[in-house]
Parts: sequence; C-alpha cells; structure tokens
Amino acid sequence: MWSCNTYFAAVARTLHPGELGLLLRPTGLLGMTGLASNEATAEYREPDSVDAEQLTLLGVEGVRVTPLELAAAYRWLAIEMATHPNSDAAQVVRSGLEDSASFGMAGQASLGGVAVMGKTGTAEGVASSRSHGWFAGLAPAQKPKVVIVVYLPAGRGADAAHVAGEILANAQLERP
Repeated sequence: MWSCNTYFAAVARTLHPGELGLLLRPTGLLGMTGLASNEATAEYREPDSVDAEQLTLLGVEGVRVTPLELAAAYRWLAIEMATHPNSDAAQVVRSGLEDSASFGMAGQASLGGVAVMGKTGTAEGVASSRSHGWFAGLAPAQKPKVVIVVYLPAGRGADAAHVAGEILANAQLERP
C-alpha cells in the first residue's frame, strides 16, 4: 500500500523470458484502446535479462504507457475482480488498492467522500528532471463504475491522487 516496488521486483524474478509482454497485452496496457482518434500507444521493449525484467515491470525502463492504456488496464482489472471475486489474486489486489487509497500514498483520492481503490506513481521525465505523477483507480471501491486516471506532467503520485479526489468529490457516485 505504501510502495509496491519490492513486491513487483520479486514478481519479475519469477517470470520467464518473453512472459511479461504476454501477461500485459490482454489487459489493454500495451495497445490502442480505441478511445481517442490519433491515439498514441505504448512503447515496449521485451526485457532480455532478469535485471531488465525487474526494471521493465517497475516501469523504470523498456516500457511507457499512455493514460488511456492505463485506464483500459484498470477497466480490465475491475472486470477480472468482479468475475473472480473470491480468488486469492482478486482479494490481494483489492486489499492493496483499497489500503493504498484509504491510508497509503493514494489516500487523498478518497477525501471527496467516495470510497476509492487505486495506486499512485511517480516517474522520472525523459526530457526533463521534473517528475511525473499519476493516479489510477476505481470508484466506488465496493462496486466500481468508474475508472479514473490522472496524469500530471509535473508532480508526484500523491498530487495526482489529490486531483482524483477533487474530481470524484464532484462526481455523482454512491457514497459509503
């Protein structure tokens, strides 16, 4: 809930060469979503070593995705969790995303009174030293109807979560 980098680095060590791309593609994360005309798409380079696999899975190198692709992936995630609510995977992911938006780094996303599950991220800019902040989440947490992705070209993940909370505060969603 605070930082998942250690977890994802460990997961990367369990993958076989070429497996990461196969796992990511069905989620909508590495392709056109069809949600916008002249849509940009992800840049993805299949990792060629365990170290590269870890860095790619962490989003440090070898992969760049668009906010629309991230939204499509979170929609896929919501559908998977609704389809298999009692699976260990769904319960672990739901718990981590709910905790992150309740009292972790994404906590400000829930300040608008809508229960949210989501995750923040901060990435280094390619062309500048300023960091990019993002938040991706689902609301309301118990029965998601909305996917929200906020990308800030200059900021931190917590800043993007705050913007998401402001947007959701004005949305007409179920309140707990």
